[in-house]
Amino acid sequence: MRLDHLSYAAGPDGLVGTALRLGEELGAPFLDGGIHPRFGTRNMVLPISNGTYLEVVAVLDHPASDKAPFGQAVRSRSEDGGGWLGWVIAVPDIAMVEARLGREAVDGNRFRPDGHELKWKQIGVKGLQSDPQLPFFVQWLGDGGDHPSHDGDPDVTLECLEIAGDPRRVSDWLGRPVEGPLEDVKVDWIGVNGTPGLVAAQFRTPSGVVRI
Repeated sequence: MRLDHLSYAAGPDGLVGTALRLGEELGAPFLDGGIHPRFGTRNMVLPISNGTYLEVVAVLDHPASDKAPFGQAVRSRSEDGGGWLGWVIAVPDIAMVEARLGREAVDGNRFRPDGHELKWKQIGVKGLQSDPQLPFFVQWLGDGGDHPSHDGDPDVTLECLEIAGDPRRVSDWLGRPVEGPLEDVKVDWIGVNGTPGLVAAQFRTPSGVVRI
């Protein structure tokens, strides 16, 4: 169980505009990720160090975005102006999470611009919808070279997450202490005075620390 990626919902400037803005702040360009046909969304990705990556995601004008929880979550966040959607934990065997949550994971896939299909299973987006401080879970299928962090930029490193929430609540959701999957990343837990969730992330870049 480890931190896999961070997800950022596109704002009023759309998928490409949001990715360009964040890429300029971080000093590294986002790449076209492709369409998630099961979720009615599309993303752009920035592979960074330590086997993690960032994604900017937007909904498509497609019925799947109204039916799939992930599409619903992205649409809701984008309609609120965009911003951090959440954080995602990778697990080697998602069956353990299925057993704990009492429901089955859903299949996910997208085709990269080169035509290669990425496949995974995910679960927990409904938890994110009801309590945005909670991560959801993915299990990647295929070999390690398929992971979106492959060939990540070593000059961009996630250093800190600022999360409005309760670490005890998140630990209960994970089924283990939250410090485990976040051992390489500092976490500032902020008291919840409004909506819980991922408030900001800090990155070490060649230009210094960037807070988004």
